[in-house]
Amino acid sequence: MSDKTRAPYLLVAEAFRRLIAEGEWPVGSRLPSRDFLGETYGVGENVIRRAQELLIAEGLLEGRPGSGTYVRAPQDRLHMVRCPAPGHPRAPLAPAGVSSWDAQSTAKVPASASVAKRLRISPGEPCVRTAYEFLGADHRPVMTGISWEPMSITGKSAVVLPDGGPLAGRSVVDRMAHLGITVVRAVERPRPVQVDRDQAQQLGVPAGTLATLIERTFYDSDDRPLETADLLVPADRWDIDYDIALTAPPPA
Repeated sequence: MSDKTRAPYLLVAEAFRRLIAEGEWPVGSRLPSRDFLGETYGVGENVIRRAQELLIAEGLLEGRPGSGTYVRAPQDRLHMVRCPAPGHPRAPLAPAGVSSWDAQSTAKVPASASVAKRLRISPGEPCVRTAYEFLGADHRPVMTGISWEPMSITGKSAVVLPDGGPLAGRSVVDRMAHLGITVVRAVERPRPVQVDRDQAQQLGVPAGTLATLIERTFYDSDDRPLETADLLVPADRWDIDYDIALTAPPPA
């Protein structure tokens, strides 16, 4: 594809990458204003903004509200391995690369229409809602999660709250096993999203940053939904691998 047929913001982004790679824009340096860059490259402010947003999504730049856009220090990408069948290997609460996490559970939260559909319950039925924040080695947020569990399953048990009780901090698989319930499968639906303002503030990224939203639901042997969750994974920090075990076909 020739330069004449490429979108202007892609050409500007390529020029920015060269400046970063060649050290003319060193790590930690603040980029010139969009007006100045627009005059330099002969494009409008919107083109500069789109080029910067692309490099922010790639992890080369970072926006600091009220301050400007800066060259970001290189970061090692984290690898998240997803497995469709919990227990093969056993499903941990947090993926590798997460050094610590925090959870806050609230009981008797009415299920919204969308949550109720995923859990196959009536809208308004009480659930336990748990908000998770996962931190990396630098103690900065690397992903978030929100889960919902029907209180009709756990409400009268000691493990009703994921962040309290005898199995506080343990996985859904472990907590359900405590109730004699076996989690046999998980269904995950990943889709690309842009984080909103509240999510951006929690993750320490600019609003509009690209992320993967994983909608996950655990089921028991009766195909009953036990828990559903939204995992928000910033695209500039994580590679997501699906490790899917296949059953060997019978010999011919």
